[in-house]
Amino acid sequence: MIAQQLKNLEGLLSTKVTSDTGSNLEAYAKETMDPSLSWKDIEWLRSITNLTSFDQGAIKAVEVGVAGIIVSNHGARQLDYTPATISALEEVVHAVKQRDPILMDGGVRRGTDVFKALALGAQAVLIGRPVIHGLAAKGEYGVRRVIEMLRMSLT
Repeated sequence: MIAQQLKNLEGLLSTKVTSDTGSNLEAYAKETMDPSLSWKDIEWLRSITNLTSFDQGAIKAVEVGVAGIIVSNHGARQLDYTPATISALEEVVHAVKQRDPILMDGGVRRGTDVFKALALGAQAVLIGRPVIHGLAAKGEYGVRRVIEMLRMSLT
């Protein structure tokens, strides 16, 4: 596989850093995040829709009535030394006490990772990065192949 040369948002958003304001990418991220969001917004959302809501923040999420928990460290991109998702999973399972389904997101690269997550109490795993890699390499066939390889390594 030959990786494409990335243009780092060329023509879309400048990533040039200035000493007083940081980068335009940082400013964009700050502008797109609403600091007023709270758990009350989850309660409100549940009051106006029948959509199933999954959330991160296990105990509080269960209290406000979400349908499930996603255990994730967001690919550990935001903070150095973030624990692996698999390391946090068992603690979340114990905190939630089987009241809601728990999905694990992050670090799944082979069937044994799926097996470990299920053994620790997850009901399912999310496999974003392997799917993206399969898609980039071989399109739809690549995605199907990634899923097939994970499934085959479980049997």
